[in-house]
Amino acid sequence: MAKRNYGQFCGLAHAADLVGERWALLIIRDLLVSAKRFTDLRRGLPRIPTNVLSARLKQLEADGVIERRVLPRPEGSVVYSLTDYGHDLEPIVHALGRWGARSMGEPKPDDIVTPDSLVIAMRSTFQPDVAAALTASWELRAGPAVIHVKIDEGKLTTDVGELPDADLTIETGPAIKALMAGELTAEQAIEAGHVRLEGNPALLTTFAEVFRI
Repeated sequence: MAKRNYGQFCGLAHAADLVGERWALLIIRDLLVSAKRFTDLRRGLPRIPTNVLSARLKQLEADGVIERRVLPRPEGSVVYSLTDYGHDLEPIVHALGRWGARSMGEPKPDDIVTPDSLVIAMRSTFQPDVAAALTASWELRAGPAVIHVKIDEGKLTTDVGELPDADLTIETGPAIKALMAGELTAEQAIEAGHVRLEGNPALLTTFAEVFRI
């Protein structure tokens, strides 16, 4: 099947030709967090058909957005990562994520949250001016998805996985979006049982101020 295109000599149209197919931006989102094997991508995008994932990876590689390499032995696995051209999409992905979150509404019963989507949410909503000179750390749990966030004198790092020495562990659900959007205060979230905390509870307010939709 020939690749579809808009047939317009326009940068935006060409960008949509490159990354506008269904699932393409979510593949890029997950590769912004880390390089991944095919099985890792399938695990993070459980509803994507295998043949569609294969097709998207092949096309993104042909277009110079991602690259494929073989890890050294003994592992020898094939992994996919973004090229420099692909990494240029990071601020665009962040901006689209913030824009979409404003009208996201409540989650549907079968909606899922993945660790990679949470990491990108933290990166895209981070307010560096608010976090200037701040040093703090959080572990965030949303169902089975677990990530950690560190701010060291205003510099953000965030990744998938636990952080045993986190200043505050936040276990939550859909209410995290309302908290980050300012629709719910930290006190309201605690009183209503929307969050469960371990550590310094005052850092929940800080979290909501530093990561703002």
